[in-house]
Amino acid sequence: MLHRFTSFIKEQSLFNPFNRILLAVSGGLDSMVMAELFHRTGFRFGIAHCNFQLRGDESDQDEQFVESLASRYEVPVYSTRFCTADYADIRKISIQMAARELRYAWFEEIRHQEGFDLVATAHHLDDQVETLFINLLRGTGIAGLHGIPVKNGKVIRPLLFAWRSEILSFAGKYNISFREDSSNNSVNYTRNRIRHQLIPLLKSIDPDYARQLTSTINRIRESESILDTLVEKKRKKLLKKVNGKWVIAVPELRKLKPLQSWMYELLSPMEFNEATIQAIIQTLSQDSGKIFYSPSYRIVKDRDQLIITTYSRGTPDDIHKMYQIDEVTREIDDPVHLTLTSIPMDKGYQISAAKNRATLDQSKLTFPLTLRKWKPGDHFNPLGMKKRKKLSDFFIDEKISIPDKEDCWLLCSGQRIVWVVGHRIDHRFRVSARTKTLLVVDLLP
Repeated sequence: MLHRFTSFIKEQSLFNPFNRILLAVSGGLDSMVMAELFHRTGFRFGIAHCNFQLRGDESDQDEQFVESLASRYEVPVYSTRFCTADYADIRKISIQMAARELRYAWFEEIRHQEGFDLVATAHHLDDQVETLFINLLRGTGIAGLHGIPVKNGKVIRPLLFAWRSEILSFAGKYNISFREDSSNNSVNYTRNRIRHQLIPLLKSIDPDYARQLTSTINRIRESESILDTLVEKKRKKLLKKVNGKWVIAVPELRKLKPLQSWMYELLSPMEFNEATIQAIIQTLSQDSGKIFYSPSYRIVKDRDQLIITTYSRGTPDDIHKMYQIDEVTREIDDPVHLTLTSIPMDKGYQISAAKNRATLDQSKLTFPLTLRKWKPGDHFNPLGMKKRKKLSDFFIDEKISIPDKEDCWLLCSGQRIVWVVGHRIDHRFRVSARTKTLLVVDLLP
């Protein structure tokens, strides 16, 4: 097994002998064998252990067991404790998902802080097969059927050449002690039900089922690489960057057949699930304003386009902030990049109609000017109009999308809006025949 281990690492180009590898060691059979293999081959490694505090004293004993292993190997060990149940409750996710999020985020933190090149987990071929069935039951695209990748970013799986029975045999041969997790015998978890109920049934039907499934997974992975090439080509054609946001033209989207499969391949990398994607499809022929969320992105249906932006559940601080601009200020970078130039009025001066420039009568301004986000109830007199207009109506008339409205800043003099930045100045601050000094404000990238 030792030879197969080193050969697999070389064949898959997982790492070189000079790399430092952080091993995720729980104390169970798989990770203890992985640690022993690293020790016997002389690779440079450290050990990381997560105590999820879900099994009382048993969890604490696992932690002590792993720390004693690191001491015996004379390698660095890093341990942490998580309030996993509380985290799952706050995030409204399962305990298993909470543990996964917590451990991988912490592994990356330790890897970066302590100078490790990669993180190794002890997934093996049985895990590969079980993951296939888990994803089938959850509902998945082809990406969910390719199993566990051998390498994913900074995470490697150097035991994905071995079956659990082989790992157990190696442990017995070399008297490798390990801890049994009592929760592994519970059928309350999907993976355990597959392991203890479905897998034995499959074995009774075909004793060689696992190798057949592994072969199928490999073919799916190869097919996926072909599909990925086609999807990426289509993604580059459909997604256009406009004002810092990704935009998809709905008419072009509707040409795709089969639409649901294409939409899944295009949007699932942004963590949109199948139900949300189906809802997006249903709104393609409907009016504007529908908003859809994934954990990290947001899609807004705006007329004949979908606008995609990154999304944070928190309320942006700048919604409530107000930025002052003194009379002597000539440039600001935050929250937007503006330059301010004061010049004497010249009869030959040509006022630009560009939306990114505001040419104002400086005498009508009260300093300090302020910059703020718009809020419901705001109104101004758009240039050319003597009557005031609600800003919300102005946005509708100008066909300004929801994301662009949210990004919009207002330059104000006292309580009055001087310029809807990047769009229109207020008529009351326009340049007239009596203007003596201009204030030219430019919005820069």
